[in-house]
Amino acid sequence: MRSVRARAALGATVVVALALIGAGLSVLLVLRADLTDQAGLQAEVVAREVAGQLALGVPYDRLEMRDEEDHPVQVTDEDGRVVAVSKDLQAISGTGTDRVTPLPSPAFGASGGGRDDDNAGEDGGDDDDRRAAPGRGEVDSDEADFDNGTATVDGETADYRFASLKATTPAGVTLTVHGGAPLAAEQEAVGTVRGAMLIGLPVLLLVVAGVTWLVTRRALRPVEGIRREMAAITASEDLSRRVPEPGSRDEIARLARTTNETLTALEASVERQRRFVADASHELRSPIASLRTQLEVGAAHPELLDVPGAVADTVRLQALAADLLLLARLDAGERPGPAVVDLGALVREEVSQRTGDRIAVTVSVPDPGPDPGRFEVAGSRGQLARVIGNLLDNAERHARSTVTVSVRAAERGAVVVAVSDDGAGVPPKERERIFERFVRLDEARTRDEGGAGLGLAIARDVAVRHGGRLTVDGAREGGARFELWLPGAR
Repeated sequence: MRSVRARAALGATVVVALALIGAGLSVLLVLRADLTDQAGLQAEVVAREVAGQLALGVPYDRLEMRDEEDHPVQVTDEDGRVVAVSKDLQAISGTGTDRVTPLPSPAFGASGGGRDDDNAGEDGGDDDDRRAAPGRGEVDSDEADFDNGTATVDGETADYRFASLKATTPAGVTLTVHGGAPLAAEQEAVGTVRGAMLIGLPVLLLVVAGVTWLVTRRALRPVEGIRREMAAITASEDLSRRVPEPGSRDEIARLARTTNETLTALEASVERQRRFVADASHELRSPIASLRTQLEVGAAHPELLDVPGAVADTVRLQALAADLLLLARLDAGERPGPAVVDLGALVREEVSQRTGDRIAVTVSVPDPGPDPGRFEVAGSRGQLARVIGNLLDNAERHARSTVTVSVRAAERGAVVVAVSDDGAGVPPKERERIFERFVRLDEARTRDEGGAGLGLAIARDVAVRHGGRLTVDGAREGGARFELWLPGAR
């Protein structure tokens, strides 16, 4: 199934079906067991009533049995012979023997409870007939044994629950009384419940499937709207469009918001890429055009060739190409190497190579003391040197008379490199903007004095790739103070 609605409806229906079947079976089993126990209790009462009469010496043919049509009784002796049965009992099973015709028992006369027709007086009456023998028998006090069977009473066959009890007559004869109770009520109740379940279960499953289908369809309707809009955006390549956001606060609404946030970020990324390409093309065009002009003039008039200017344009073009290549690698996700770099030593090395600067750089790197790894960080030595060089170039470009670079240890083992100047500084509103690519402040960066506006952007990207940050603030000297924060190698 390719439809989420169909899968959800089918899954819900299967789960509900399994739950209902399990619950229905449990109800049927509990109901059957309860009703069977009730029938067994009735059968035990019947059996105990008859057993009590036998224990009192009541003759077999004088046993009183209640409601004989619903409660068949069979009495057997130790040899399994039937000595008494209830009225109209024609067939029986489940009691150990299927005989229903009482046989003469040798224990009858010994019980002292039967009638002796030869010796009975003419006026003995019922009292003489029911007179108990001397002494008294007993009924087994243990729990009765139960079993299911059938019995035919007055031509009607039905299922019964039989309880079996042992009783001892006053003469010491042990008899077994099998008393039955009908299972018709249990069968009728179980059948009624089972029929109701068989009828109601399919109807309920259809209702569950339909409701799940409708609810899922309604719930997924915004998803279909999101899909259609995304397809339209893909076809039109218009990243300014947004998917509809439902007014609910559920997962679909969060999906729509996240999708729109992704589209916003993608639009910004594409726009930044387009602007980057346009700015790079513009920056490359100027030195290339200048270099071409000088070479064409030199080709026509060798004596007018400005060799220093051509070299300067070539150097500028080379530096710009290197910056663009580094930015492309950073955008591609290039990660810094695992080398350990001592920032204190790296700062001293970078400053020592700047012999042509118009302002001497003041270096402040404290002695690491007994901890030689105090200023060590993990990363690319070349990229970190590029960051320090870009920060020093920026300070040299705007400083009036002072450029200072310092290295210090910060909290949690971090290392901070600070570059300060006494120039005009950076206005607070522009302190984040200057880290964007190809951005030069009008009052401080001209094409003649500054570069292409990539130095600070590269510096921040490298800092972020190394797990650090680069910020700008006002310096005590009145200019700008750039701080490079990097986590320590430890």
